[in-house]
Amino acid sequence: MNRRVTPWPLVGPATLMFFGLVVVPLTLTVILSFHGYNHTTGIENRFTLTHYQAILSDSYFLGIFWRTLRIAALTTVICAAIGVPEAYVLARMRDPWRSVFLLVIIGPLLVSVVVRAFGWSMLLGSTGLVNQAFMAVGLPTTRLLYTETAIVIALVHVMLPFMVIPVWTSLQKLDPAVEAAALTLGASPFTTLRRIVLPQVTMGMLSGSLIVFGLSASAFAIPGLLGGRRLKMAATLVYDEYMHELNWPLGATIAILVLVANLVIMLAYNHAVEARMRRTMG
Repeated sequence: MNRRVTPWPLVGPATLMFFGLVVVPLTLTVILSFHGYNHTTGIENRFTLTHYQAILSDSYFLGIFWRTLRIAALTTVICAAIGVPEAYVLARMRDPWRSVFLLVIIGPLLVSVVVRAFGWSMLLGSTGLVNQAFMAVGLPTTRLLYTETAIVIALVHVMLPFMVIPVWTSLQKLDPAVEAAALTLGASPFTTLRRIVLPQVTMGMLSGSLIVFGLSASAFAIPGLLGGRRLKMAATLVYDEYMHELNWPLGATIAILVLVANLVIMLAYNHAVEARMRRTMG
């Protein structure tokens, strides 16, 4: 078989699946966002930019967008602060402890996000274990449920494995002898960590950060259960427009704008990290 033809049968099924599950639904969503809507007759078959103009000029929608991006960014930073050291410790462990701790890290992925969100609602509620612990030590109770704090805590719990695994995978490629050589030549542990280890795990951190940010910005179950009806994020807003208001064009517009904002932020972050790596290696 011709070498130029051989790759196409191999990538054909995946390409068809990608177009069927991603490109086609996304294209239909974009088209839907430009349709008109009437509360009496429903979706109208006419082109309009009304939904985009309404969202971009309304402080209510802009506030929800800003909250979504802020919570996603904060979740990403916290996951990086916790996940990178955790991955480094995991990479230095030996069997069987490494297998045990790896199972502990990825174990939560085997439990439904809804179940974990309900668990956090019981922990952070007014009569939950957290407030009971505050009362036990003489501290006043605090309102944690239906706040941004509750959403961030639960998102960090859910998203942490997506940060740990890419960084841990990058650390597997690092030869421990390189660190030992740096220490032997007089480098301090901090210098070794900064000059040897961190440059090697940059791509893992980049991958983990992009995954965590994207999943956090599009999260639905956790903001819906722990944020309540008043503290909305983009995904819960889209759900309300589709299922409650039945304004599908407006819901599609919100989804497209959130997708565009995520892509712009993620591409800019990816470009900045890669540019810094080129300067460092150059």
